[in-house]
Amino acid sequence: MGKVYVFDHPLIQHKLTYIRDKNTGTKEFRELVDEVATLMAFEITRDLPLEEVEIETPVGKATSKTIAGKKVALVPILRAGLGMVDGMLKIIPAAKVGHVGLYRDPETLTPVEYYVKLPTDVEEREFIVVDPMLATGGSAVDAISAIKKRGAKNIKFMCLVAAPEGVKAVEEAHPDVDIFIAALDEKLNDHGYIVPGLGDAGDRLFGTK
Repeated sequence: MGKVYVFDHPLIQHKLTYIRDKNTGTKEFRELVDEVATLMAFEITRDLPLEEVEIETPVGKATSKTIAGKKVALVPILRAGLGMVDGMLKIIPAAKVGHVGLYRDPETLTPVEYYVKLPTDVEEREFIVVDPMLATGGSAVDAISAIKKRGAKNIKFMCLVAAPEGVKAVEEAHPDVDIFIAALDEKLNDHGYIVPGLGDAGDRLFGTK
């Protein structure tokens, strides 16, 4: 079963307070999401494997460590996930970036992929799927399924704010996927919004209504 990690770092919690605040404007909201994504990327990469290499410092030869093994790919779920990518690339600049766009058919309620573009070496990469919100879990479940369908074996999911219902949905559909969140909120309301949440992340990032 995948694990659920809730980050309790003071800087993440501090910045998340201002992300939640309805008086935070688009520019500041975007900057804060970017900063929290950077801090979360630092934590989510804690288990990347290392190998020893020989280098030469200005003083002499040394054995030092470098990241080994799987390469990283970031996959934002369009569109709100885009707000977290640049912050993560500050920490993992060599990561490739894929994209997943989905919508639900209003009549059948089944997911429809309208855009999926991933790095070519899918099986060699560790994928980090990002979206600010994990509400019902529908988009996350479908996005992870789309990536698995294309051969990905190693996937993590990262978001800012999650509802228990969304966490449960991802755990049940993808028990092999670890979930990393900045805050586990109380519940979903009747409209499928996370309570207390932070509103609609896409609208707040891009200034739309």
